[in-house]
Amino acid sequence: MVHLAKVKKDNEVTPSTHEAVSISPPDINDFDTNVYGSHFAADHMPQNEMPEREMPRQVAARMIKDELSLDGNPKLNLASFVTTYMEDEIEQIMTESFSKNFIDYEEYPHSAEIQNRCVNMIARLFNVPTDPSGENAMGTSTIGSSEAIMLGTLAMKKRWQNRRKAEGKDYSRPNIVMSSAVQVCWEKAARYFDIEEKYVFCSNTRFVIDPKQAVDLVDENTIGICAILGTTYTGEYEDVKAINDLLVARNIDCPIHVDAASGGFVAPFIHPEIEWDFRLEKVVSINVSGHKYGLVYPGVGWVVWRSPEYLPQELVFNINYLGADQASFTLNFSKGASHVIGQYYQLIRLGKRGYRAIMTNLTRVSDYMTSEFEKLGMIILSQREGYGLPLVAFRLPPNNERVYDEFAVAHQLRERGWIVPAYTMAPNCEKMQMMRIVIREDFSMNRCDSLLQDFKLAIQTLDSMDKSMIAKYRTHMQIHRNHPRHESRTHPHYKGERHSLQGKTGKTHGVC
Repeated sequence: MVHLAKVKKDNEVTPSTHEAVSISPPDINDFDTNVYGSHFAADHMPQNEMPEREMPRQVAARMIKDELSLDGNPKLNLASFVTTYMEDEIEQIMTESFSKNFIDYEEYPHSAEIQNRCVNMIARLFNVPTDPSGENAMGTSTIGSSEAIMLGTLAMKKRWQNRRKAEGKDYSRPNIVMSSAVQVCWEKAARYFDIEEKYVFCSNTRFVIDPKQAVDLVDENTIGICAILGTTYTGEYEDVKAINDLLVARNIDCPIHVDAASGGFVAPFIHPEIEWDFRLEKVVSINVSGHKYGLVYPGVGWVVWRSPEYLPQELVFNINYLGADQASFTLNFSKGASHVIGQYYQLIRLGKRGYRAIMTNLTRVSDYMTSEFEKLGMIILSQREGYGLPLVAFRLPPNNERVYDEFAVAHQLRERGWIVPAYTMAPNCEKMQMMRIVIREDFSMNRCDSLLQDFKLAIQTLDSMDKSMIAKYRTHMQIHRNHPRHESRTHPHYKGERHSLQGKTGKTHGVC
């Protein structure tokens, strides 16, 4: 998900250094001196227009590296599920594969074969039917779960339309049923493909979809139900089996797409007995992010369909590209092969036992942190013992005398280097504020102890402030949020939209 960049007008462009500085630049060859002796070190970096002349490669590299050093530390970014550690051996192979355009199957047949192997391994992990008497299931790699969800939604819509056309019925008003706690890509899929959203709203005590309410919303125009294996707010697994069983009991022909972006590489190793995948007859497609608990750097995702029945033929394009015939169902065409190769490495390097060991450790760290936060009086919103994602979702205990909130705690932790987000919950409980800490592969117990220590110090700091100091601190936080570098991410024309759940209700979208 990339922000919409604003193209600056002439009066918004920063003037060049030469107009503001009277001292002449040094009379020296920029290729002979070191980086900071060159005139580039005293000039603004090009921001709006491509420069006319070249820049020495070592200068360009150092200037970019210096700027990126001001970013947050990815390993301390506990807002994101995205992988921040891979072994050196596969990093080198991925680097060597940067120049491979994955779509060139004829030129890079072994890279294409590696994708096929990954699809097979992931599909079997999700218990896809492999009976010789049935048709072959199928799947594909994507840029991430957002593209995978778009493809899954398109397939459900087209299948529904085809059935309605065959019955001679109206097919102009498709809808999809989902929880109000969905990630924003589901809103995008519905909006981009003209599908009405029918939400099962969360409550102050339930932060996932209610199976009965979901099935009650199904009508003749419903293309499918979205069930989430690990919500972005509390990490809970929605009860896919209960939805499936209700559909079967009522004899309703409505497919389920499981958004297993985060949980697809966790649940099979921690609680394989949980039925959420193709073991359930109504589950027709599943997406998963390779770059989350699949343990690959961003971005790679996967989507698998139960059988060709659920991926209509008219969505698949047979293309002869550079001499090779290929069946293509993507929103994107060209992409690098590196991340698919990275996924294959993790699957064969770790195997099921390796993934199980990592997910078990993450669950142990998550449970330990949960118990420590409980000792501090925090109200825990996430699950334990692996019955949800390895994360800790919590809120501050009720206290009418406390003058700060979760957002102030998050800001305090940010000043200590940690990125721990504060959120408002989904619609109907959006007044509830919460915090969430994602436990990733490289978040060891030692790092956990460091965070707990800093969290206690943050609380102590805020407890020591009176109302006037907190008011000043809130002003400081607001100034930080309104910094020009944050403002530049939003085009003024699109501010204050009212069509999304966030625009309508103030819901904060959880970071993925």
